[in-house]
Amino acid sequence: MGKPNIATTSLAGCFGCHMSVLDIDDRILKLVELVDFNKSPVDDIKHFTQRCAVGLIEGGCCNEENVRVLQEFREHCDVLVSVGECAIMGGLPAMRNLVPLKECFDEAYLNGVTVVNPSKKIPNDPELPLILDKVYPAHEVVKIDYFLPGCPPPADAIWEALVALLTGQPIKLPYQLLKYD
Repeated sequence: MGKPNIATTSLAGCFGCHMSVLDIDDRILKLVELVDFNKSPVDDIKHFTQRCAVGLIEGGCCNEENVRVLQEFREHCDVLVSVGECAIMGGLPAMRNLVPLKECFDEAYLNGVTVVNPSKKIPNDPELPLILDKVYPAHEVVKIDYFLPGCPPPADAIWEALVALLTGQPIKLPYQLLKYD
């Protein structure tokens, strides 16, 4: 039997959680011995080619494309992990939930101090994904199996969680790995 597959994606977030995956440093070589990446910016595979044992989700859902990608991950991954505050609670992108969507668009495309928009039109090309009424954390869209908190979670926490999931062990994240004081 071959190595298990893992997949990763970044939705409405900053890509910081993927940077934490890369921050496992030389353990990335050990990770490559344990798994194959499938549909991940780590290896630039854009579509699922096989079922995945673990899917890591970074970011929340702010548009219909994020929802589609998240649903696709749930469909193709045995275990789905929300990684970081954006996936768990919406993070900084969810700050827009406090402002009506029309006001967000007006500020972004019409009234912002750096905006140059002589046509005074808000983009509405059908190629652009539909913006949702608010930013949703991943677990409000699909079933999530595990949550790794942090902004971003420490590389050691990601490493420990992945190794545990891939070897069938319980995830043990002691206070020292997740302390924020």
